[in-house]
Amino acid sequence: MSALTLYQIVALMLLCAGLFGLTQRRSLVGMLISVELMLNGAGLSMVAAAQLTEFSAVLGQLGTLFVMGLAAAEATLVLAIIVVVARRFKSARTSDITTLKE
Repeated sequence: MSALTLYQIVALMLLCAGLFGLTQRRSLVGMLISVELMLNGAGLSMVAAAQLTEFSAVLGQLGTLFVMGLAAAEATLVLAIIVVVARRFKSARTSDITTLKE
C-alpha cells in the first residue's frame, strides 16, 4: 500500500468521523467541531495528493491554506451565530431551538 493511499484513508476517516459527529451531536458547538474535522480531512487529502504525485506541491499547499482560511472564517461566523442563539433561546442545543416562538 502506498503512502498516498494511507493518507487518503486517514482523510476519509476524518471525513466520516466529522459526518457522523454532525448527524449525531445535539449541541451547536459539537456540530461546529465536526465540520472542522471534515475540513481538516479535505486539507490533508489535498496536501498528500500534491506532495506524493507529480502535481505542483505549491498549488496543493495554497489550496490547503485556502481551506484553512475558509475554516477559520466559518468558525468565527458560526460561533457568533451560536452566541446570538444562546442568548435568545437560553440554550445551544438543537432540540431547544427547533420550535418556532413569537
